[in-house]
Amino acid sequence: MAKKRPVTKEDLWTLKSLQGGSLSPGGESFVFAVKSVRQDHKGYDSHLYVAGLRDGTLRQFTYGKKGDSGAIFSPGGTLIAFVSKRGNHPGIHLLPTGGGEARVLVEKDGGFADLSFSPDGRKILCTFTPNDPIEKPAAAPTDPDAPPPKREPPVFRHIDRLAYRLDGLGFFPQAEPQVWIFDVITGAGTQITSGKRGAAQPAFSPDGRWVAFARNVSRDPDREPERGDLFVVSAAGGRPRLVPTPPGPVGYPRFSPDGRRIAYLGHDDLEDPWYEQLRVWVVPADGRGQARCVARRFDQTAYDTTITDIVGGPGMIAPHWSPDGRWLFFMSSRHGSTGLYRVPARGGAPELVTPDRSHLQSVCVAADGRMAAGIVSTPTMPPEAFAFDLRKGEARQLTTLNQGWTDEIEVRRPRRVVVRSTEKTRVEAWILTPPGFNPRRKYPAVLEIHGGPQTQYGYSFFHEMQVLAARGFVVMYSNPRGSQGYGRAFAEAIKGDWGNRDYADVMAVTDHLAGLPYVNAKRIGVTGGSYGGYMTNWVVGHTRRFKAAVTQRSVVDFVPFFGSSDIGFRFHRTLGAYPWEDPEAYRRQSPLTYARNIRTPLLILHNEGDLRCNIEQAENLFATLKVLGRKVEFVRFPGEPHGLSRGGRPDRRVARLEQIVGWFERHL
Repeated sequence: MAKKRPVTKEDLWTLKSLQGGSLSPGGESFVFAVKSVRQDHKGYDSHLYVAGLRDGTLRQFTYGKKGDSGAIFSPGGTLIAFVSKRGNHPGIHLLPTGGGEARVLVEKDGGFADLSFSPDGRKILCTFTPNDPIEKPAAAPTDPDAPPPKREPPVFRHIDRLAYRLDGLGFFPQAEPQVWIFDVITGAGTQITSGKRGAAQPAFSPDGRWVAFARNVSRDPDREPERGDLFVVSAAGGRPRLVPTPPGPVGYPRFSPDGRRIAYLGHDDLEDPWYEQLRVWVVPADGRGQARCVARRFDQTAYDTTITDIVGGPGMIAPHWSPDGRWLFFMSSRHGSTGLYRVPARGGAPELVTPDRSHLQSVCVAADGRMAAGIVSTPTMPPEAFAFDLRKGEARQLTTLNQGWTDEIEVRRPRRVVVRSTEKTRVEAWILTPPGFNPRRKYPAVLEIHGGPQTQYGYSFFHEMQVLAARGFVVMYSNPRGSQGYGRAFAEAIKGDWGNRDYADVMAVTDHLAGLPYVNAKRIGVTGGSYGGYMTNWVVGHTRRFKAAVTQRSVVDFVPFFGSSDIGFRFHRTLGAYPWEDPEAYRRQSPLTYARNIRTPLLILHNEGDLRCNIEQAENLFATLKVLGRKVEFVRFPGEPHGLSRGGRPDRRVARLEQIVGWFERHL
């Protein structure tokens, strides 16, 4: 057998990301998108594949330089609807499952999302958000088939709302998303909602006569984003009817098979700023009864919180009813894993129905409730499609799209450990050792700290960590207090007190790492992005234990962050107050306050298009350390948003890894 080579940063160009998916009505076929890096390494293509659950076949259905996504089967299984831009504008396209060319159903200058077929297959339901009009040049082309003029920034932007932009999307368009229904034959469309508050995640009733959707109708939705409301409207249009739910978020509604109930994701705690406690709720569709949580004692949130740098799923899916209406299926994360759970619709204890110690990145359940299919990753396996027999509890791999890569590469398997911290806290962690590992050697090490903080590391493939291990570093990563997957008390242990219990846990993990007989305790580095960057800044401002550090897209000073971040104005619940109410709390929890203590060589990585943690945060830290005469360098990535490491331009993602690895190789 040929010797396998180590992972390289350039392997990112080869790895494929599997995304989303939909099962055919009989559960015999699974359609999903495969995202791959273009040859120039400056973008991605995304194509549709269909896997046969019974015969094991795999067919690629779309080709070319396209970005196909959001695929769904029609009720008869004869059509696949998906979103793509194949002309001058994005649109909904229909593809026969028996073969043939896709045809355009509708094209409009804007964004389509949340596609679903009507029960009879004659209509397609979706949301559509129109782009702002393009200013026409003085001499507009007369050819109706000519491409529209290039979209340029406006002369100015007049802002009159608090939430006017979102990282990764940019400035919000002037119009809100609304619910539309399109005729499958003619393409004729009808807008069935209107108003300034928009609409989201619509779903047909079983008879196709009604549509449920979510909307925030609070007095000021920008100041109260954690509120949500549930509505039902006639599929023919008209005045929506409010379905009363407790104060709190409402999302992803789905009618029961008999149409009498609606399940949705939500909670009833307006003081929860991070949707930590999303649960499955059920409410009478006619509004004549109270909504109730079907798993009130279930101390896990109902969506995927496991992070990876090979993104493969939506992270949040709608609850799915069993055909008899007795069960509800949903996703949840626990102790580093994400899986599919089911719970009695009348209420009870949820049970895991997919394998543990893996990362289910997205999933859909067949109409008959017998089969499910989704995208799965493990620490040694990049994303692949799997089928699940929900009656037998069996899982079967459907694709090997990344296997050609893993057959050539030595992918290291992490070892799980549990570290004891203060207040008898158990911190779950994992350790990666380099290829050709020799326990009698002394290796340099890198501690990785995840973002969020309400996320979790776990049983998912992480290219960055494999690269560091391949370059000769022992890599350790953990879930300190503040992480998801360990219950509400664990996640809220740092609320209003960042840099205390979480720092204690990070240092307990560092002590464990330094105590390993094969680790050189004098050559340990630390890195992290977003909240992980915050904690990296905090760590090097409070200890000199680390030989080098790399802080990425980080928070440095919470006072300017309040206004410069797309979500900073929501941090008053996380930090305990607004900045003018308790400036000392903001100063105490800001790493910049302790920057004068930093002696660790620090590399600052930040993205110029980051709207979550504005680049002024990095600029402030860099200038402070330069004035103090510290060892610091600053690398900026033009145009990239907060999520560069997961979905940024491929060549810049590789350049980022070069900077991280190079810094640690120079200093460790």
